[in-house]
Amino acid sequence: MKPLAYAFQEALVSLRRGGRSAAMSVGTIAIAFLTLGGFLLVSRNLESVVERWASAAEMSVYLRDDIDDATRDGLVAEMTAHPAVAGVEFVAKDQALQRFKRDFPELGDVVADGDNPFPPSLEVRLRTDAVSMGAADAMAVALTERPGVADVRYDAQWLSRLMAIVTTIRLAGLVIAAVLVLGAAFTVAAVVRLSLQARADELDIMQLVGAPFGFIRGPSIAEGTLLGGIGAVLSLAALWGVFVAVRGRLNDALAGLGNVGELRFLGAGDSLQLILAGLIVGALAGVIASRAVR
Repeated sequence: MKPLAYAFQEALVSLRRGGRSAAMSVGTIAIAFLTLGGFLLVSRNLESVVERWASAAEMSVYLRDDIDDATRDGLVAEMTAHPAVAGVEFVAKDQALQRFKRDFPELGDVVADGDNPFPPSLEVRLRTDAVSMGAADAMAVALTERPGVADVRYDAQWLSRLMAIVTTIRLAGLVIAAVLVLGAAFTVAAVVRLSLQARADELDIMQLVGAPFGFIRGPSIAEGTLLGGIGAVLSLAALWGVFVAVRGRLNDALAGLGNVGELRFLGAGDSLQLILAGLIVGALAGVIASRAVR
């Protein structure tokens, strides 16, 4: 433990000595990990929204106005017995019109002339396990060919597209953050090299007396680790501040979108991973910079 304690003691002294250059390095790392954390925060909340919508996904089967009772009852019985279906409800034309007037009272004038433009429909509640969702996809395609069926609307079809957008956002964030983290690592390495130059005479003497490389290179690696860790922690603090500042407004704006839920900050696991990533990036930069010592 003595080499480790010595390394971090010397690293703290070097950070105090570095002053402005150390602060610039920490700021660069903080910006890089703030970008990474921001994309991760956005993608996590979007995933949560998609999962909530997927759990409440429904299939709407719109029927023709001239469908006979026997055909309709046959569809209901067949869909009720389907393993992917949790329940089926028939919605008549008049019931659909009443729902529209109740949910959109400001649009009541659109249907005030007595015409009822809404078709009868079957509202299908689906099971949410992966096997059932796959079976529901096949059922939605098959229903479009059934007699008496005018159209089929299935939420999962556009939810899958939305999940693809979330994945694209995450990948874009990872690429941008990777470039910034690489730049931050070079900055850390430069700061560590400056510290090595300031300790050049001391390092020469340590090499002459045969000091182990753990004592010679250890402070440089510890300094890079501290720079990376401090930058990552500061990025989380900044991200939390931004999240708190905008959370209320965004929750109000999203309240009208249905089952969205409240926005949430990164979990303990994600936060710990960001901090560990900062420590690792800093340590690697310290190792690369310390290789200048032979």
